Amino acid sequence: MFLMCNIQFLVFMFFSNSLFLSSLYFLIYNMEVCIEYNIMSINSSSIVYMIFLDWVSLMFMSFVFFISSLIIKYSDEYMYGDKKLKRFIWLMVLFVCSMMLMILSPSLISILLGWDGLGLVSFALVNYYQNVKSYNASMLTALMNRIGDAALLISISWMINFGSWNFLNYLEFMKNNIVMILVGLLVILAAMTKSAQIPFSSWLPAAMAAPTPVSSLVHSSTLVTAGVYLLFRFSSLYSNQVFLVLLFFSLLTMFMAGLGANFEYDLKKIIALSTLSQLGMMITIMCIGESDLAYFHLLIHALFKALLFMCAGAIIHNLGNFQDIRRMGGIIKFMPLTCACFNISNFALCGLPFLSGFYSKDLVAELLSMSNVGILVYLIFYVSVGLTVSYSIRVSYYLNFGDFNYLILSNLSDGNNKVMLKGMMGLVFLVIIKGSILGWLLFPTPYFIILPSLMKLMTVIMILLGAFLGYEISCMKHYYNNKSFKLYNISMFLANMWNMPILSTLGLNSYFLKCGKLYMKKFDNGWMEYYGSKNMFNLLMKISKFMQLLSMNHLKMFLLLMLLFILFMMFIL
Repeated sequence: MFLMCNIQFLVFMFFSNSLFLSSLYFLIYNMEVCIEYNIMSINSSSIVYMIFLDWVSLMFMSFVFFISSLIIKYSDEYMYGDKKLKRFIWLMVLFVCSMMLMILSPSLISILLGWDGLGLVSFALVNYYQNVKSYNASMLTALMNRIGDAALLISISWMINFGSWNFLNYLEFMKNNIVMILVGLLVILAAMTKSAQIPFSSWLPAAMAAPTPVSSLVHSSTLVTAGVYLLFRFSSLYSNQVFLVLLFFSLLTMFMAGLGANFEYDLKKIIALSTLSQLGMMITIMCIGESDLAYFHLLIHALFKALLFMCAGAIIHNLGNFQDIRRMGGIIKFMPLTCACFNISNFALCGLPFLSGFYSKDLVAELLSMSNVGILVYLIFYVSVGLTVSYSIRVSYYLNFGDFNYLILSNLSDGNNKVMLKGMMGLVFLVIIKGSILGWLLFPTPYFIILPSLMKLMTVIMILLGAFLGYEISCMKHYYNNKSFKLYNISMFLANMWNMPILSTLGLNSYFLKCGKLYMKKFDNGWMEYYGSKNMFNLLMKISKFMQLLSMNHLKMFLLLMLLFILFMMFIL
């Protein structure tokens, strides 16, 4: 099994390096390559498999392969002793292949295949431990994503009118066509479900029931970013009015996730809510017309979020699968290297100069300050940035400076997870330097933004305020744990994502279950059963018995019929 993980690691690393160099070549020479293969033609509609290569798809694929290779290496120790490790590795490979299918082709049919592949494999991975919680979480993930699958299926049926499903052919000159507008709106719906925007946010924290390597892959560069990538490809189609509506959804998602993470105690759920917040930021910046910058932040976020999950997984693994941050005080004394990696990725998430997250988040904040979006959007965005720093400082405080709260007899050490450390060390250097490298490579001219001094310093002010707020929330933990205190109810409301799971899941599914029970009672076991299959069976059984009776007494029947015929003839004559 160790050999299999190493082979997958080497293959993925080779693909990652090759694709990254290819993407730089395509970027420098501004190249695009289309490869088409005509599968079949039906009534003037051609089913064509098309591969579209440009620097965007090649660079995204290189990041996915790189992160996947390190996570497979990391899984070798994290999942050590698992009887189904081979199945786990092949599911991870299938997950990456589904993502490749979605990235490479601009055809809606192959996008749907990759999209459905992501949904199906994520269901299997979230349900990997096969207990009740995992099953409920995987069903929630799969059913919530089915909405996006249905939206893509409807858009495929609408695009039959064009004779092809390669949407890149029609984005520019079909902008005002009603069919293309409908397809664009359906793609937004699909992207909102996959990237867990309000009101489809409840599945993303629930998917934390999966093993941590799965969370590291799913929540950094594959499943949740698929929606943002699809929006990036369709971004030239949308009008300002559509983007304005989407802007408020993404801003609310960002704000809600930031607030919820400040009152959550499950380490993996905090990082999941952090992912939700960053997805909201990506879509927000895309809505103000900076799709290239949203893509830049997507790549940088994939690096530090994968590292954050890997460090969290190493800590949870050493603590015997405890995820409550209240049991994790003083870890830095026992696991200094893991905590150093955790803090570096946490600071990159905060946007601390001059880590990789700074290069994208600072640009995002300043470009939003330049745009004409109104004071409400401006305030919500900057408060959300402050909340990001707040929950990051809170987690670091609990892990590094809190009291050691774990079992007395414990063996915590970085030496226990040498293979996992190798996977983390492969990412930590990129988390430090990759932001500046990509900033130099992707943007042909450097951004030079001039703002009033207060607006220029607003990012720094919100970071400092967020750090202070995170420290205060960590210190006042007694108050919002006290059930007699009003803050407890507020903290429960915020930690439950504004009751989003109840509104979008638990509050809705009861109606369908009751409806299904009623249909089964009244129809399946009621009138339809009586007039349908059961009654038909009884009727056929009676007829067959009668026919059997006739066949068993055929001589008697022949003589009886002969007698009746003679009597009939006598009466007529």
